[in-house]
Order: sequence, then C-alpha cells, then structure tokens
Amino acid sequence: MPVHTSNGSQGGQGRGVGLGLALVSALAFGGSGVAAKPLIQAGLDPLHVVWLRVAGAALVMLPLAVRHRALLRRRPALLVGFGLLAVAGVQACYFAAISRIPVGVALLIEYLSPALVLGWVRFVQRRPVTRAAAIGVVLAVGGLACVVEVWSGLSFDALGLLLALGAAGCQVGYFVLSDQGGDAGEEAPDPLGVIAYGLLIGAAVLTVVSRPWTMDWQVLTDHAHMNGIAVPAVLLLFWIVLVATVLAYVTGVLSVRRLSPQVAVVVACLEAVIATVLAWVLLGEHLSLPQIVGGAVVLVGAFIAQSSAPAKNSPEPVASGGPERELSTRETAA
Repeated sequence: MPVHTSNGSQGGQGRGVGLGLALVSALAFGGSGVAAKPLIQAGLDPLHVVWLRVAGAALVMLPLAVRHRALLRRRPALLVGFGLLAVAGVQACYFAAISRIPVGVALLIEYLSPALVLGWVRFVQRRPVTRAAAIGVVLAVGGLACVVEVWSGLSFDALGLLLALGAAGCQVGYFVLSDQGGDAGEEAPDPLGVIAYGLLIGAAVLTVVSRPWTMDWQVLTDHAHMNGIAVPAVLLLFWIVLVATVLAYVTGVLSVRRLSPQVAVVVACLEAVIATVLAWVLLGEHLSLPQIVGGAVVLVGAFIAQSSAPAKNSPEPVASGGPERELSTRETAA
C-alpha cells in the first residue's frame, strides 16, 4: 500500500524507496530458478529443493516469528493463506515447472497473474473492466502463444505448462495477501512477522508433501553444473535460501506496503526478464526470436492489464489507469 502522509515530498520519497525494494525483490527472485535447476539436474527432486528453500528461510526468520507470535491469535487466516499460497504454492509449482520446461518460459507464464486478476474481476465478480485492461489480457495471452510456440503443436511439456499456470494463480494470492492490513494503521500486521509465519507454515506443509527424509542428501556435498561449469551445490542452496527467499520476500512485501500491489506486480515482472537473461547466460537456455518477442508482449500485456484495473464498486470501467492510481489488489481481486 502507498505511504499516506500530508507531505507530498515524503510520499514521493516513500514511493521511491518502494520502487527500490521492488527492484531488489525482482532481482533476488529472478535468480532462484537459475540456482535451483542445477540442483534438480544433479539429482534432487523439485519438491525437495522447494523444501530446502522454504525450511532454510523459515529457520532464518524464526526469531521474528517468536517476536511477532501475537499474529497467530490476531490474523491466523492471513498467515495460513500466505503460507499455503504465497510460499508453498508458488514455489512448489514453479520449481516443478522448471524441472520440465525452461526457466524463462515458466516465469513468463507465471506472470500471466495480472491477466488472471482481470479475468476474475470480469467473469467471476462480473464487474466492468477497461478497454485497455482487456487489450492487456489479449496481448498477454497472445504473447504466451508465441512463448510456447503453439504453431509447432505445443512443443513444451503440457504438465510443465500447467504447473507454471498454477504458480501464476498462487502468485495472485501473494500480491493480494501482501497488501492485507495496509489500511489498518496501527492494527496492520507486521510484514516481517507475516513472512516469518508464512515460511514456517509453508515449510510444515511441504514437509508432509515432499517427505524430505527420502532426499538424497549426498547431492548437497557434491557439485552441480551450470552450463558445464561445476559449482558447489551447497553454495547454490545458500543463494536460494538467503537471497532468493529471505531477501526476496522481505523486500517484496515491504515494497507492496509502500507502493500498491498493482505497481509492485508490474515492477516484479522484471523478474521474468532477469531470470530469462540469467538462464540464457548461466544455463545455456536460449530462446528463439518468436519466444523473445512473445515474452516481451506478455510483459507489456501484464503491465497494461494490471495498471488499468477498475475501482471497487465502480459502476463504470475506469477510463484510464496507471500506477498513480495505486488501487489495492483487494479492490480488484477480493
């Protein structure tokens, strides 16, 4: 949510900090798939990599969970939702997807989430959407068709595509839940406490699902390969836990509080660009020209769709929108 102050310069400074945090979050999240895929290729199950990521981050954030233990009583539904969707759901679907399809493709599909928000608004809530928003959705879907190269008979793994779509759906929950409490003033839940408990709940759920006791722990004592270059597996794990999870979630949630979910999700779309470039350079996952063009169209469509969302209870579509409207995702998706 935006920072509400009586001083315009203070508000501008808060938005500047929020944009900086959102960029850091995009950079941190963007490196997760590139670091995780070599571990998966070295022999770890995707769910085991997810469990290592979330459980490790939960241990790092445990002191904050103890400090904010009152949240368990005040906002249990928020914590459970954040743990199931924003942590376990997004990460499990995404890591399972990149085990079957390229990192860049999985993230581009995941960033259809703004279009999914607009689809929910229009067809489930039956509220009007702007013409610009509709164009954004069409562009995003058309760009996705280029990314997966539908003209070649859907050359990508169908299950991998479905898993990436599942990550997109869960990501909608991440931006919705990250904004909860932004208008509550002193009653707003501390974002660091929400993240800490979300990671703990996500780790508990993933422990049951992934059964880490069956993991081949020896993989972590060896090397993984990034496009032929040997890298210590434990070093990749530390990057995934500390940078791509703890730093990424903290800066991401704080950026939503200072901006709005709409603005934050548009900036976060840079994650797909960053991940695609890193996968190209570090993993040798080259995309064709139609896929690159399609990826750019997906991001443009996501930007238009997310920045043109209608206001809650608005009888008419918003004629024009943009980040400056700073609408709450709760107003467009709740």
